[in-house]
Amino acid sequence: MKILVTGAGGLLGSRIVELASERGHEVYGLYLNHPPSMGFKIKMDITDFDGVEKLISQLKPHAIIHCAAITDVDICERNRDLALKVNYEATKIIAKASEKIDAHMIYISTDYVFDGLRGMYREEDKPNPINTYGLTKLLGETAVMENCSRSLIARASVIYGSKPAAGKVNFALWVMGKLKSGEKIKALKDQYVSPTLNTNLALMILDVLEMNLTGIIHMSGATRVSRYEFAIQIARKFNLDEGLVEEAYTHEMNWIAKRPRDSSLNVSKASKKLNVKPMNLNEALEKLYLELKENA
Repeated sequence: MKILVTGAGGLLGSRIVELASERGHEVYGLYLNHPPSMGFKIKMDITDFDGVEKLISQLKPHAIIHCAAITDVDICERNRDLALKVNYEATKIIAKASEKIDAHMIYISTDYVFDGLRGMYREEDKPNPINTYGLTKLLGETAVMENCSRSLIARASVIYGSKPAAGKVNFALWVMGKLKSGEKIKALKDQYVSPTLNTNLALMILDVLEMNLTGIIHMSGATRVSRYEFAIQIARKFNLDEGLVEEAYTHEMNWIAKRPRDSSLNVSKASKKLNVKPMNLNEALEKLYLELKENA
């Protein structure tokens, strides 16, 4: 299968490129600053709308996995126009181009489309974003569903993995790095999420492609947990000093954008429909442990 992955240098995109290439797919990775380690690399800004349209019409991939986005919540709040251009307008262009060539489009979305008032959100629950990032990702979802008939929205939450990507260290690696150095860290006791290992999510996405599924599926990890408890579990798994993890609360944060208090996702649909199941936190941290051992 010929697959085009946008955001191919990012935490999820890079892992999809690796795993799809290992499976023998013909993978093209679209990136801006950080090229993927495998596949055919294409340097392009997704806000070059004409360039993106031309590329898709010439390449004619069977599937497009759209990971590229501005995910920094405060940057989106500060620069709403840029967030709209990248997260919504570019997505709409890609969806329309996908429809023209009858490609299967998978759009990576977020738990932040919800307001976080109750958590464990199902696919049928009404989104109600409370910040610009969540709003632009929701607009992207709508653009995909309205413009590409063979499309799937995959929502995830707090993606982490064994390697830094796109010049950034993810939450799990940040926690490990600080604790190994003997530094104290603060983690939120009152913000609940569904941490998602990038390998697990990437495999679920490849599963969706092979099964030709459409609609909306929550593909986060299977465990609802506070960021504080997530950090504690990481410390325990990697034999680090959990006493260095201190409780913090959302009212203490100097954020520009509001964050949902509980944006955890219900993954029962993914657990029933997919061959690759959402991992619980223990399983995911064991997989992370093995990957870090392999990379060492």
